[in-house]
Formats: sequence, structure tokens, C-alpha cells
Amino acid sequence: MKKRIAVYPGTFDPITYGHMDVIKRGTNLFDRVIVLVARNSSKTPLFTPDERVSMIRDVFGRNRNVTVDVFDGLLVEYVHRLKATAIIRGLRAVSDFEYEFQMALTNRKLDGKVDTIFLVPDERYTYLNSTIVREIARLGGDVSDFVPPHVRKYLNAKLHTRATR
Repeated sequence: MKKRIAVYPGTFDPITYGHMDVIKRGTNLFDRVIVLVARNSSKTPLFTPDERVSMIRDVFGRNRNVTVDVFDGLLVEYVHRLKATAIIRGLRAVSDFEYEFQMALTNRKLDGKVDTIFLVPDERYTYLNSTIVREIARLGGDVSDFVPPHVRKYLNAKLHTRATR
């Protein structure tokens, strides 16, 4: 039987409870979800790709249906190479839709066999994104409602190290 594989690309800088919710929803639909840490030249992430992979693996390490990888090329090429059938994208708000819709259509144009599946996270996380989490942490706020404890440790260590330079 052919395994249904989906790729969930993102920056994950850092992974949040919203991301985790989308990944868990994806594992209910697919046999395997590959969380793909993107290297995006238009962004300056706080964490290195390896740090982001470590944070995600810390969360999903025991889940055999979730794997983590890093890639910096055309997403559809990666999807094709891994024989995945779908790209997962999270939609938090209407404001996400236009960009995600354009990307889905572009990916379909590049490879008509790849579908994009939009998943909406639990309403507790619809306002949440990594940028907000980083800013709250940078200003000394409590991010415990937004990220797992080990991610808070990563944030505190990274921000404290930067502040003392």
C-alpha cells in the first residue's frame, strides 16, 4: 500500500503550539508528515536551521509519522523527490489566504500532481505566529502559552546570549 506523504514547509523560528496543532492535524490525514525547515533568503531568522530542526525533533521525536528536514530550493522539487502527494499550509486568518492561495496555484503550475491542503489550527492559536513570540520573549514577556518549555529555553538562551554581546 502506498504511503500518503505530506510536506509542511515553514520557517518555524521558533515552532509554536499553532504549528504543532497543524502538524498533529496533518498526521490524522497522512501517513507521514515531513516538517520542512525552510531557508528563506528574505528572512533573517533568530535560530539556525539546525536549532530549528532540534526544537521540532524535541517535540515530535517519538512520533514515527513526523520527520524533520531542511531544504532551500523549489518546494515542488523536494515534494516530487520524496514522492509526497501534498503540501500542508496553515491558515490562521483571512489575511493569510491571499498569499497562501497564490503559492498553492504557483506550486500547482510547477507540478500539477501536487495538491496544497489548508489546515486551520485550533482557534486558541489563530492569532499566534513566531514573530510575535520572538518579540514577547525579547521584551521579557511570558511565552509559556505559545511554545513548549524546551522552546522557551532556546529563546531565553539565544536572546540572553545576544543581549550580552
